[in-house]
Amino acid sequence: MDRLQAMSMFIKVVEVGSFSTASKELNVPLPTLSRKIAELENQLGVRLLHRTTRKLSLTDSGSAYIESCKRILEQVEEAEGRAKGEYLEPKGDLVITAPIMFGRLHVLPIVIEFLSLYPNINVQLLLSDRNVDLFEDDVDMAIRIGTLPDSTMIGTQVGTMRVVTCASQQFLLKQPELASPYDLTQRSCILLNTAKTTPHWRYNLPNSESTVHIDIFPRLMVNDSDSAVKAAVKSVGITQQLHYQVKRFIDNGDLKIILNEFEPDAVPIHLLHKTRKYLPQKMKVFLEFIVPALTNSIGELSAAKWLVIGCRNTHKKDISYPINSLAELIK
Repeated sequence: MDRLQAMSMFIKVVEVGSFSTASKELNVPLPTLSRKIAELENQLGVRLLHRTTRKLSLTDSGSAYIESCKRILEQVEEAEGRAKGEYLEPKGDLVITAPIMFGRLHVLPIVIEFLSLYPNINVQLLLSDRNVDLFEDDVDMAIRIGTLPDSTMIGTQVGTMRVVTCASQQFLLKQPELASPYDLTQRSCILLNTAKTTPHWRYNLPNSESTVHIDIFPRLMVNDSDSAVKAAVKSVGITQQLHYQVKRFIDNGDLKIILNEFEPDAVPIHLLHKTRKYLPQKMKVFLEFIVPALTNSIGELSAAKWLVIGCRNTHKKDISYPINSLAELIK
């Protein structure tokens, strides 16, 4: 039995909470996956999982074992990196993922400049609007826009992004003026429908700590931001998007930001990578390069008057991550 492979399969089953889902994500037949876990339990002489028709749960032995599995696999990866010399000098392959439009506009230029400085490092840039699994897809780093879920991975915040509501001037001229977000229920709206979005738009109430969620009944529903923005430019309706997705259309007058005084809190942008005790040199130098470069790129998006909006409600509880500064990350 390939013990390391079985450990990886065990971790995946626990992460997704289902043999069938893990089978699909690993592209391994379900009987093979079940057999591998059973063989692992037989080898250890303990039961790792409680299996019922509705859910899986770890036994006490399984809880202790899975943490050991993660440490062992990290150590194996580190050993392989050392054997390749990746811990002695910056060289090797880096796999980076980012949202499609954000990656094109803000990550790709940084990667191109980075490659010119480090000839022994190769980068594979995966642009996708789905949250690529860093472990399953063997990805070194992800750029994530939005609040991070709790995890053992390392998140380094590089900025925030405004969430703006906008429409074309032609559309707005034909409509009664919007006095508040509640008026959106009576307007033609363009809704983004993806696994990461909701059927409501969020707004802050001026001079209040309250946040409201407005249910949107869309005239048009699409599954990518680019289509929603293009439809808004063509005066189909109002849309709510991240600022970078509409900035050039706002700058050239094709779209106008509305409901400014109700704008919701900006969302955080993080660099995310897997936990490990030691970072290879290729990751260290990339982090040292991308953190200030991406921070500056994001910062240039917002005019000075919006800095106050982006920083309001600072009394809200911050989310803590395992590492909160670049200096701590690369030491």
